[in-house]
Amino acid sequence: MDPTGHVPTDGADPLADVDTYTGLHEAQEHALVILAMNQPCWVVESMPGGGYVLRADPEALPGIRREIDAYDAEQRRTVPIRDASAEPALYPAAGWVALVWSIVLAAVFFWQQVDPKLVRDAASSSTGLIDHGEWWRPFTALFLHADVAHLVGNLFGGALFGVLASRMLGAVRAWPLILLSGAVGNACTSWLTHPAEFSSIGASTAVFAALGLLSGSGFVSLMRIDVKLSLLRLTAPIIGGIALLGWMGGSSPGSNTDVLGHVTGFVCGLFGGVLCGWLPRGSNAR
Repeated sequence: MDPTGHVPTDGADPLADVDTYTGLHEAQEHALVILAMNQPCWVVESMPGGGYVLRADPEALPGIRREIDAYDAEQRRTVPIRDASAEPALYPAAGWVALVWSIVLAAVFFWQQVDPKLVRDAASSSTGLIDHGEWWRPFTALFLHADVAHLVGNLFGGALFGVLASRMLGAVRAWPLILLSGAVGNACTSWLTHPAEFSSIGASTAVFAALGLLSGSGFVSLMRIDVKLSLLRLTAPIIGGIALLGWMGGSSPGSNTDVLGHVTGFVCGLFGGVLCGWLPRGSNAR
C-alpha cells in the first residue's frame, strides 16, 4: 500500500505487523488510515492459512494502533452493524438483454455498410431535430457507429453497465431507462448546440446514461438506509460515477468524441436513477 507498491526485503526485516485480517477490504481500510498519517504501509497476503497482514514501520506502531483504534471506535459509533437480510435484494442480471443489445448494434452496423444513407437519415442532428422536426434522430443515433472500434467499445460498455443497472433496478426498468435517457441526452445536446449544425452517432450516450442510473440509484439506496452517514459516504456513488465519466468519457487529442453527449446522457441517467430508486421494488428481486 505504499506509493511504490513494493515490500522492502533487503537486510533485516524493517517492518512490524500491525494486525492480521481474514478479508482484504478491512486490511485496506486500515491501510488507508495509516496512509492518512503520512506513514508507508504494506498489505501482505499471509500464505499459511490465508488471510492478510498489515505491516508498517515499527517505530510508528504505537501511534498507528492508536489511530486505528480511534477509527474503529468512530465507525462503530456512526455506522452500527446492520442485519444483512435487511439490505435490498438484487435483481437477476438478465444477461440475455445485454446479448440482444449487442446483436442489434452489430446488425445495424452491418446495415450501415450496405446502406450508407442510413447515417445521413438517422444520425442525431441539431438542425434535423429542431428545424425540421425529425424527432426520431436522438433515438436512432444510439444504434449507429463510425467504425469497428467505436462499435466494440460501446458493446462492452453497454453490456457491462446495463447488466449492473439491471441488478440494481431490474431489467424491465433499467434497459428502457437506458435507451430513454440516452435519447433525451442526445436531444439535450442538439438543443444546447443549436442553431449550429451538430451531428453525432453512437451508443455511448446510452452507455453513460446507464452509468448515471447506477450512480443515482446507488445514492438513493444509501439515503434509504436507516443509518447516519457522512456527506462523503452518502454522495460516493455520484462522485464515483462522475470520476468514471471523466476517465472514460473525456476526449483525447485528435478524436471526434461527443463529450457533451456523454455528459448529458450521464445527467439524464442520474435523474432517472434517483427517481426510479424511490419507486417500490418489484417482485422479481431475489
